[in-house]
Amino acid sequence: MAGRPKSAAGKPAAWYSIRNVAGPAPSVVSIYDEVGFFGVTAQDFIKDLAAVDGDVELHLSTPGGDVFDGLAIFSALKQRSGTVAVVVDSLAASIGSVIAMAASPGQLGIMPNASMMIHDASGYCEGTRQDMAEMMRLLDSMSDNIASIYADRTGKPAAEWRAAMLAETWYIGRTAVDAGLADRVVGAQARATNLAWGPPETAAFRAALGL
Repeated sequence: MAGRPKSAAGKPAAWYSIRNVAGPAPSVVSIYDEVGFFGVTAQDFIKDLAAVDGDVELHLSTPGGDVFDGLAIFSALKQRSGTVAVVVDSLAASIGSVIAMAASPGQLGIMPNASMMIHDASGYCEGTRQDMAEMMRLLDSMSDNIASIYADRTGKPAAEWRAAMLAETWYIGRTAVDAGLADRVVGAQARATNLAWGPPETAAFRAALGL
């Protein structure tokens, strides 16, 4: 199944797919878009994810997006029975990197040239001084929450992750593994997997990706 929420003009605005695979192979899930209202919404994604059983293999190419939709997707993946494998195909940035943290232990892979990016929560505020102070407290709270997710995954202190978030830190391939944000680099020499792919321009990854 594939989800394509409509834009204001009535055109497809997002891309993701979920393929329920018969037998022992995992169902393949791909998020190749922003997360949230203008891309992959938690409501649509979680509804479709609930229709498949067993192990899943999630492929990511996302710049991130809405923190609350991303946290909902993360939570839905964490609560699934069975194994959740994650492969960062090209980019897992912002809340996309948090979604990646839903991988089961030892099941988070990244392509050699793929990137992960972490940063502090951001938002917009209009109003009084008090409104802006409340927004600052909310952003701090959300950033601390996200840092705790990285800490749970890696075993490193949340304060260390919060410092990296404040600096907006990028990790490419092996550096993500070294930091603890991924378990291994996956590449051309690894075993090929049964994949569901997004738009045609991503087809070049097919021969390169393995677990």
